[in-house]
Amino acid sequence: MEFDAVILSGGRSSRLGGVPKSGLMHDGVTLLGRALLAARAAASTAVVGPDPGVLPQGVLSCREDPPYAGPAAAIAAGLSALAQDRGRDPRHRVAAPYTLVLACDMPRAGDAVRVLLEAAAGVPPVDGLVAVSADGRRQPLVALYGTAALQRRIAEAAQRGTLENASVFSLLARLEVREVSVPEGSTDDVDTWDDASALGVTRPFGGSGNDSHDRGRQSGIRPGTPQLNSTLEANGEKPG
Repeated sequence: MEFDAVILSGGRSSRLGGVPKSGLMHDGVTLLGRALLAARAAASTAVVGPDPGVLPQGVLSCREDPPYAGPAAAIAAGLSALAQDRGRDPRHRVAAPYTLVLACDMPRAGDAVRVLLEAAAGVPPVDGLVAVSADGRRQPLVALYGTAALQRRIAEAAQRGTLENASVFSLLARLEVREVSVPEGSTDDVDTWDDASALGVTRPFGGSGNDSHDRGRQSGIRPGTPQLNSTLEANGEKPG
């Protein structure tokens, strides 16, 4: 099934003392790198947030306007970047039927994305498929949305002037989505250092998040580096 991807890597990380979530490490790869791996089958991918550094070839980078305007504005920015890129490439004039929306703070989201893609292949057309955790919580930032439906809702919100600082739930409330149960733990996210510890997530320099002396002990793995490319290849994918 063809789909595009919008990966959200912004946010203030206020409960992490301002440490960007995208650069935190899990099993030797940044959380942004993990999100890119989860979305590796996408036809086109846009990463929305502060400058992510080096990205795999072909992955777009953009920013919501104004910065820190919330996830709804970030989704809009990602869709806009994908549309602009299609306009520059005559081979990809038509948007993919689905767009994966994925926050980068869930290190095990790849399992959820796999289940969503499998579910989407076997259902009639709907406005979207949203991951539901084992305890019944809907996670709108691990979801496959019908691209046309998503574009309509964003256009409506922009016209009303309600896109900035809007919640994803309010933005997408009127979409007809199917809930898809995903593996336990696959939507667990990192909001605090306790969350990070429970999920085996560390600072990009190998620290626990509470010890500033850990800084500089080891370098983090950045998206687009040989370490991430090797992980892509191990999963049967070309890094670009």
